[in-house]
Amino acid sequence: MFTGIITDIGTIMAVEMRGDMHVRIGCTYDTDDIDIGASIACSGACMTVVEKGAGWFAVDVSHESVSRTARDHWAAGSRLNLERALKVGDELGGHIVTGHVDGIGRITSISDDGDSHRFEIDAPRALAPYLAPKGSITVDGISLTVNGVTDLPDGSVRFGLNIIPHTSAVTTLGSATAGDEINLEIDVLARYLGRMEQLRNHTVV
Repeated sequence: MFTGIITDIGTIMAVEMRGDMHVRIGCTYDTDDIDIGASIACSGACMTVVEKGAGWFAVDVSHESVSRTARDHWAAGSRLNLERALKVGDELGGHIVTGHVDGIGRITSISDDGDSHRFEIDAPRALAPYLAPKGSITVDGISLTVNGVTDLPDGSVRFGLNIIPHTSAVTTLGSATAGDEINLEIDVLARYLGRMEQLRNHTVV
């Protein structure tokens, strides 16, 4: 369980193809305080720590995880938003995030909006029912508020976000460009409400 509040930006130091993809990630965390088997969200995808050393930890990324996340995120040199798992008693500063990526979005435009930046992001058709103005969305692991939603003719959806300077400074969104793919996780409450609505209407998933 996570909150979508990023606590570090990691950099992929090395990628090794074994049975799964073995990824070593550099970070500023005190890794003495990270247990083997601990969960860390890596740009929104919950990963299990399988190795660690001074200033780095490693995770095994399954083919399933690779296929469901933004394709450029697992290359050597890539920067990842990191968040360690929520502990009982921690402040819930964002919203409840599971670390399970629901779909891949694409940034269509970035424009200045005062001191902030306005992002427009296209999301796949399957996520359209779960996005609403002033609702929560997780973008590459970051808890954000949806400012506007436009339904597109093909059934997909475009939504807008305002990224304040602080968020730009402490996450990878500060270096994002139009055309980038990003990991999306819908609000967990919206997911359950959607499932309840499907069953109520006898809709086949």
